[in-house]
Amino acid sequence: MKLLLTSGGITNDSIHAALEDLLGMPVGEADALVVPTAQWGHPMCGPASVRGLVAATPSFRHFTALPWASLGVLELTALPTVGKDRWVPWVEAADVLLVDGGDATYLAHWLRESGLAALLPELHGTVWVGMSAGSMALTPRIGQDFVEWAGAPDDRTLGVVDFSIFPHLGAFPGNSLEHAERWAADLDNPAYALDEQSALTVVDGVVDVVSEGEWHLLRS
Repeated sequence: MKLLLTSGGITNDSIHAALEDLLGMPVGEADALVVPTAQWGHPMCGPASVRGLVAATPSFRHFTALPWASLGVLELTALPTVGKDRWVPWVEAADVLLVDGGDATYLAHWLRESGLAALLPELHGTVWVGMSAGSMALTPRIGQDFVEWAGAPDDRTLGVVDFSIFPHLGAFPGNSLEHAERWAADLDNPAYALDEQSALTVVDGVVDVVSEGEWHLLRS
Protein backbone atom coordinates (compact mmCIF):
# COMPACT_ATOMS: atom_id res chain seq x y z
CA MET A 1 0.00 0.00 0.00
CA LYS A 2 1.16 3.52 -0.81
CA LEU A 3 0.80 6.13 1.93
CA LEU A 4 0.23 9.88 1.88
CA LEU A 5 0.28 11.01 5.51
CA THR A 6 -0.90 14.58 5.93
CA SER A 7 -1.67 16.94 8.76
CA GLY A 8 -4.42 18.94 7.07
CA GLY A 9 -5.20 17.12 3.83
CA ILE A 10 -4.37 18.02 0.24
CA THR A 11 -3.67 21.66 1.03
CA ASN A 12 -1.32 22.76 -1.76
CA ASP A 13 -0.12 21.97 -5.27
CA SER A 14 2.88 19.95 -4.11
CA ILE A 15 0.80 17.57 -1.99
CA HIS A 16 -1.79 17.36 -4.77
CA ALA A 17 0.92 16.40 -7.25
CA ALA A 18 2.29 13.80 -4.84
CA LEU A 19 -1.20 12.30 -4.49
CA GLU A 20 -1.68 12.00 -8.23
CA ASP A 21 1.79 10.51 -8.60
CA LEU A 22 0.89 7.83 -6.04
CA LEU A 23 -2.47 7.21 -7.71
CA GLY A 24 -1.03 7.11 -11.21
CA MET A 25 -4.07 9.08 -12.40
CA PRO A 26 -5.80 12.44 -11.89
CA VAL A 27 -7.93 12.80 -8.77
CA GLY A 28 -10.98 13.15 -11.01
CA GLU A 29 -10.52 9.59 -12.26
CA ALA A 30 -10.03 7.98 -8.83
CA ASP A 31 -12.69 6.18 -6.80
CA ALA A 32 -12.44 7.01 -3.09
CA LEU A 33 -13.79 5.61 0.16
CA VAL A 34 -13.80 7.90 3.20
CA VAL A 35 -13.30 6.46 6.69
CA PRO A 36 -14.91 8.71 9.35
CA THR A 37 -14.38 6.30 12.27
CA ALA A 38 -11.70 8.25 14.17
CA GLN A 39 -14.13 11.12 14.70
CA TRP A 40 -16.34 9.04 17.00
CA GLY A 41 -13.46 8.62 19.45
CA HIS A 42 -12.71 12.33 19.89
CA PRO A 43 -14.75 14.62 22.19
CA MET A 44 -14.55 17.55 19.74
CA CYS A 45 -16.17 15.54 16.92
CA GLY A 46 -19.65 14.17 16.41
CA PRO A 47 -22.63 13.94 14.06
CA ALA A 48 -22.23 17.44 12.60
CA SER A 49 -18.53 17.05 11.78
CA VAL A 50 -19.04 13.56 10.35
CA ARG A 51 -21.87 14.91 8.19
CA GLY A 52 -19.55 17.62 6.83
CA LEU A 53 -16.91 15.02 6.01
CA VAL A 54 -19.14 12.57 4.17
CA ALA A 55 -21.17 15.31 2.47
CA ALA A 56 -17.91 16.87 1.20
CA THR A 57 -18.84 20.34 2.42
CA PRO A 58 -16.49 23.29 1.73
CA SER A 59 -14.80 22.85 5.11
CA PHE A 60 -13.42 19.57 3.71
CA ARG A 61 -12.26 21.14 0.43
CA HIS A 62 -8.79 19.66 0.97
CA PHE A 63 -10.07 16.13 1.46
CA THR A 64 -13.47 14.68 0.55
CA ALA A 65 -14.52 17.75 -1.47
CA LEU A 66 -11.80 17.18 -4.06
CA PRO A 67 -13.35 16.19 -7.42
CA TRP A 68 -13.17 12.42 -6.95
CA ALA A 69 -14.73 10.23 -9.63
CA SER A 70 -16.80 8.68 -6.83
CA LEU A 71 -16.90 8.97 -3.05
CA GLY A 72 -18.28 6.30 -0.74
CA VAL A 73 -18.25 5.83 3.03
CA LEU A 74 -16.50 2.98 4.86
CA GLU A 75 -17.50 2.93 8.55
CA LEU A 76 -15.18 0.51 10.30
CA THR A 77 -17.42 -0.12 13.29
CA ALA A 78 -20.01 -1.67 10.95
CA LEU A 79 -17.69 -4.05 9.12
CA PRO A 80 -17.58 -6.91 11.67
CA THR A 81 -21.36 -7.25 11.44
CA VAL A 82 -21.65 -7.46 7.65
CA GLY A 83 -18.92 -9.98 6.86
CA LYS A 84 -15.75 -9.83 4.80
CA ASP A 85 -17.46 -11.19 1.72
CA ARG A 86 -19.31 -7.89 1.47
CA TRP A 87 -16.82 -5.23 2.52
CA VAL A 88 -13.51 -6.57 1.19
CA PRO A 89 -14.63 -6.11 -2.45
CA TRP A 90 -15.61 -2.51 -1.65
CA VAL A 91 -12.11 -1.80 -0.38
CA GLU A 92 -10.38 -3.65 -3.20
CA ALA A 93 -12.35 -1.64 -5.77
CA ALA A 94 -11.26 1.70 -4.32
CA ASP A 95 -8.25 3.61 -5.62
CA VAL A 96 -7.87 5.60 -2.43
CA LEU A 97 -8.87 5.41 1.22
CA LEU A 98 -9.42 8.85 2.77
CA VAL A 99 -8.91 8.30 6.49
CA ASP A 100 -10.07 11.24 8.56
CA GLY A 101 -8.88 12.63 11.87
CA GLY A 102 -10.24 12.31 15.40
CA ASP A 103 -8.65 9.97 17.92
CA ALA A 104 -5.88 7.78 16.51
CA THR A 105 -6.08 5.11 19.22
CA TYR A 106 -9.82 4.66 18.57
CA LEU A 107 -9.13 4.44 14.85
CA ALA A 108 -6.32 1.91 15.36
CA HIS A 109 -8.62 -0.19 17.56
CA TRP A 110 -11.29 -0.37 14.87
CA LEU A 111 -8.80 -0.95 12.10
CA ARG A 112 -7.82 -4.10 13.97
CA GLU A 113 -11.32 -5.13 15.04
CA SER A 114 -12.80 -4.62 11.58
CA GLY A 115 -10.12 -6.68 9.86
CA LEU A 116 -9.01 -3.82 7.63
CA ALA A 117 -5.57 -3.60 9.27
CA ALA A 118 -4.88 -7.22 8.31
CA LEU A 119 -5.94 -6.53 4.72
CA LEU A 120 -3.68 -3.50 4.19
CA PRO A 121 -0.56 -5.45 3.08
CA GLU A 122 -2.60 -6.96 0.23
CA LEU A 123 -3.73 -3.59 -1.15
CA HIS A 124 -0.68 -3.01 -3.32
CA GLY A 125 -2.22 -0.44 -5.67
CA THR A 126 -4.34 1.42 -3.12
CA VAL A 127 -3.36 4.82 -1.73
CA TRP A 128 -4.00 5.59 1.95
CA VAL A 129 -4.49 9.32 2.45
CA GLY A 130 -4.50 10.11 6.15
CA MET A 131 -5.42 13.42 7.71
CA SER A 132 -4.23 14.07 11.27
CA ALA A 133 -5.28 10.97 13.28
CA GLY A 134 -5.83 9.20 9.97
CA SER A 135 -2.06 9.48 9.51
CA MET A 136 -1.10 8.97 13.16
CA ALA A 137 -2.94 5.63 13.44
CA LEU A 138 -0.31 4.01 11.22
CA THR A 139 2.57 5.04 13.51
CA PRO A 140 3.95 3.05 16.48
CA ARG A 141 2.94 5.62 19.13
CA ILE A 142 1.13 8.95 19.15
CA GLY A 143 2.26 10.26 22.55
CA GLN A 144 -0.07 10.49 25.56
CA ASP A 145 -0.93 14.14 24.81
CA PHE A 146 -2.90 13.06 21.74
CA VAL A 147 -4.95 10.30 23.40
CA GLU A 148 -8.57 11.47 23.83
CA TRP A 149 -10.43 8.15 23.77
CA ALA A 150 -11.19 6.98 27.32
CA GLY A 151 -10.97 3.35 26.23
CA ALA A 152 -7.37 3.57 25.04
CA PRO A 153 -5.04 1.37 27.13
CA ASP A 154 -2.03 3.48 26.11
CA ASP A 155 -0.75 5.59 23.19
CA ARG A 156 0.26 2.70 20.94
CA THR A 157 -1.18 2.45 17.44
CA LEU A 158 -0.59 0.12 14.47
CA GLY A 159 3.12 0.56 13.73
CA VAL A 160 2.75 0.22 9.97
CA VAL A 161 5.49 2.85 9.71
CA ASP A 162 8.38 3.24 12.15
CA PHE A 163 7.99 6.96 12.93
CA SER A 164 5.52 9.12 14.84
CA ILE A 165 3.77 12.29 13.65
CA PHE A 166 3.03 15.53 15.49
CA PRO A 167 0.32 17.20 13.34
CA HIS A 168 -1.01 20.75 13.03
CA LEU A 169 2.32 22.38 13.87
CA GLY A 170 1.67 26.06 14.58
CA ALA A 171 -2.08 25.76 14.01
CA PHE A 172 -3.06 25.85 17.70
CA PRO A 173 -1.48 27.31 20.86
CA GLY A 174 -0.65 23.82 22.11
CA ASN A 175 1.00 22.78 18.85
CA SER A 176 4.14 24.90 18.86
CA LEU A 177 7.56 23.57 17.96
CA GLU A 178 8.46 23.68 21.66
CA HIS A 179 5.47 21.44 22.43
CA ALA A 180 6.49 19.12 19.60
CA GLU A 181 10.04 18.80 20.91
CA ARG A 182 8.79 17.89 24.39
CA TRP A 183 6.39 15.37 22.86
CA ALA A 184 9.17 13.75 20.83
CA ALA A 185 11.43 13.46 23.87
CA ASP A 186 9.03 10.90 25.37
CA LEU A 187 9.15 8.65 22.31
CA ASP A 188 11.66 5.95 21.43
CA ASN A 189 11.31 6.13 17.64
CA PRO A 190 11.81 8.71 14.86
CA ALA A 191 9.27 11.54 14.79
CA TYR A 192 8.16 14.30 12.43
CA ALA A 193 6.33 17.54 13.15
CA LEU A 194 4.17 18.68 10.23
CA ASP A 195 2.24 21.87 9.63
CA GLU A 196 -0.90 22.03 7.47
CA GLN A 197 1.16 22.52 4.31
CA SER A 198 3.31 19.43 4.84
CA ALA A 199 2.95 15.69 4.31
CA LEU A 200 4.92 12.46 4.09
CA THR A 201 4.81 9.86 1.33
CA VAL A 202 5.80 6.27 2.05
CA VAL A 203 6.34 3.85 -0.83
CA ASP A 204 8.09 0.51 -0.30
CA GLY A 205 9.39 1.79 3.03
CA VAL A 206 10.96 4.94 1.56
CA VAL A 207 9.84 8.15 3.27
CA ASP A 208 9.79 11.50 1.48
CA VAL A 209 8.71 14.89 2.78
CA VAL A 210 6.37 17.00 0.63
CA SER A 211 6.05 20.53 1.94
CA GLU A 212 5.29 24.12 1.08
CA GLY A 213 5.39 25.02 4.75
CA GLU A 214 7.21 24.00 7.95
CA TRP A 215 8.26 20.55 9.04
CA HIS A 216 10.88 19.11 11.37
CA LEU A 217 12.49 15.72 11.90
CA LEU A 218 12.60 15.71 15.69
CA ARG A 219 14.06 12.25 16.26
CA SER A 220 15.99 10.26 13.67
